[in-house]
Amino acid sequence: MSETSVLQVESLTKTFPSGGRTLTVIDDVSFSVNEGDTCSIVGPSGSGKTTLLGLCAGLDQPTSGRVELCGVDLTPLDEDERAEVRNRNVGFVFQTFRLLPTLTALENVMVPAELRGDADPRTRAADLLDEVGLGDRLDHYPTQLSGGERQRVAMARAFINRPRVLFADEPTGNLDAETAGRIEDLLFELNETAGTTLVLVSHDQELAARTERILHLRGGQVVDDEQVSEPAGVA
Repeated sequence: MSETSVLQVESLTKTFPSGGRTLTVIDDVSFSVNEGDTCSIVGPSGSGKTTLLGLCAGLDQPTSGRVELCGVDLTPLDEDERAEVRNRNVGFVFQTFRLLPTLTALENVMVPAELRGDADPRTRAADLLDEVGLGDRLDHYPTQLSGGERQRVAMARAFINRPRVLFADEPTGNLDAETAGRIEDLLFELNETAGTTLVLVSHDQELAARTERILHLRGGQVVDDEQVSEPAGVA
């Protein structure tokens, strides 16, 4: 485990106007995550989990405070500059898969590498799909795939740029229990093989227990920072 911090969050606050008053969704949150660590963010619905993840990844900007991601202070950057940092360093897995319906599985996986300007991402994309068990589904479109298969495509896409940090937002939230278990195993296997830092949001305590650290969020504040002595690991 490295002691090099890849994510530093300092006094992060996010507010929104709501019905003539100010709604505080994230309230003075500070923490850091070291390279290669696995960390989950848990809390009840409405506690600010997804908002916090989006701020950490530079998908949104805080009202105050700062985020440093892979050595880059995101605070002064505009959206294009933050997108460049994400494409160099970050992979995403979302609850809703977010695949492009007009592209095949192979083409969906290739998208981040093409945006980065890689010369020939096709071979790596095919290798990743084979690694997630979809080597025979390269030319299938998302509508031709099951929910579990679509999430496998999304995970292959997340790893195409060899990210330093993987952000996962309820990665099994749309899947049945049996499929979710297989996807969880695959996520941790891929992450361990790649040595990627994992930050995930989940309402699932069993999934959270597979990470080394659990941040408990309530009312937009971190109310507990739990170090898991023996993560459940890969089943």
